Amino acid sequence: MSIPALTLNDGTHLPAVGFGTCKLNGSPGVEAILRAIDNGYRLLDSAFSYENEGAVGEAVRRTHVPREALRVTSKIPGRHYAYDDALACIEESLYRTRLDYIDLYLLHWPNPAQGLYLEAWSALIEARQRGWVKSIGVCNFLPEHLQALIADSGVTPCVNQIELHPYFPQHEQLAWDKAHGIVAEAWSPIGRGNDLQSDPVLSGIAQRLGRSVVQVILRWHLQLGTVALPKASSGQRQQENLALFDFELSAGDMQAIAGLARVDGRILGQDPASYEEL
Repeated sequence: MSIPALTLNDGTHLPAVGFGTCKLNGSPGVEAILRAIDNGYRLLDSAFSYENEGAVGEAVRRTHVPREALRVTSKIPGRHYAYDDALACIEESLYRTRLDYIDLYLLHWPNPAQGLYLEAWSALIEARQRGWVKSIGVCNFLPEHLQALIADSGVTPCVNQIELHPYFPQHEQLAWDKAHGIVAEAWSPIGRGNDLQSDPVLSGIAQRLGRSVVQVILRWHLQLGTVALPKASSGQRQQENLALFDFELSAGDMQAIAGLARVDGRILGQDPASYEEL
């Protein structure tokens, strides 16, 4: 299966759908990630704090798919945002994955109370110059955080990975990112612990199209231009999550889904303006 690619602002490319690996650890995690690669996924999303960079790297080494065809992502946690600590964290990710480079490395949260994300961003720029990483970006950054990064360094992130699903569509954040050439990725793209999959609006669209609710949600992401990162261990579910390219949502469908937005739509109430991930 060929997944369409998006061009990032540094000239590299990112598949339009990726594979989330959180909680896929050890041998079962390696097998699940290998299944995902076999089923067509080429973007693998991990993080230092997931404690599974080793499993991701092992799957990358075992697969028949050439290394250059894969895009491996990891993230620096807030506890390592001081400049030297951030560089050591990135280098440790290379040791954990046993890869020569990581394709996309992100800051996990802005952690504004610490006031260290500018240092961490400088470390990411240095890591890119050293060839440790190919592309750099952020997660959960609000416009004010992004503006501070760009003003301080002159370097615009390639990616901003944010919580995004029909109950929390982040229209203003998406518009800001797009206007500044930043591709938005979606974590928890189909919700987690909420009732999205039984929502009557989504169920109605799915029934009319002969698709699952999850496929409708993931197609919504695709048409928004966001890179969804669904996670699934079973091969069947992995395949279903990629069966998105032979149907479309109508303008009316997109409008109906936009109407599902909730003021309190965040799954865990993690507001980047105050939330601290260490």
